[in-house]
Amino acid sequence: MIYHLSLRSAGLIAGAFLCLLGIMGFVMHNTARIMLGQFPRSRVAGVVILGIDLIWSFWLISTMEMGEFSTFRRPFLIALPIGFFLAIRFVDEFLAVRALGILALLAAEPLLEAAFFRYEASRLVLTVLAYILIVLGLIWVTLPYKLRDQINWFSKSAANWRGINAIGFVYGAALIALAFISY
Repeated sequence: MIYHLSLRSAGLIAGAFLCLLGIMGFVMHNTARIMLGQFPRSRVAGVVILGIDLIWSFWLISTMEMGEFSTFRRPFLIALPIGFFLAIRFVDEFLAVRALGILALLAAEPLLEAAFFRYEASRLVLTVLAYILIVLGLIWVTLPYKLRDQINWFSKSAANWRGINAIGFVYGAALIALAFISY
């Protein structure tokens, strides 16, 4: 285990994050829609999120058990900052979306690890969220314009906007409830 995160903790953290996003989407709907519309091409957001990805990846590689690949640890630790600066220098299009996709992939692993070898059927609610993050992360890294299209669709009408925020909030509330009741 890398993260040592219990299923209850993972459910509470993921649920609180989803509830927070849902509430922010409801309360600040006009501001949030404008900010999300600008996000895919935001250079500052891309650098900040990519920096978080770098720190997380650097910590992960420096602390994880790599087994027979442990001889590659130092080259990976050297390649990460080089890749960070090369991405900042040469990735002009949708850097924020690609960085968010990497962050989604990184965030899915602790959720899956927390649910690993647990027998409660309710763990699947957290596992489904992790796999949604993985699929979205892969799509956003390889096809970054898809996030722009998704944001445009969600922002197109108030019903779409309220619907996605309600789904996020309800899913987060369900995770929090399961963390207290079942996990």
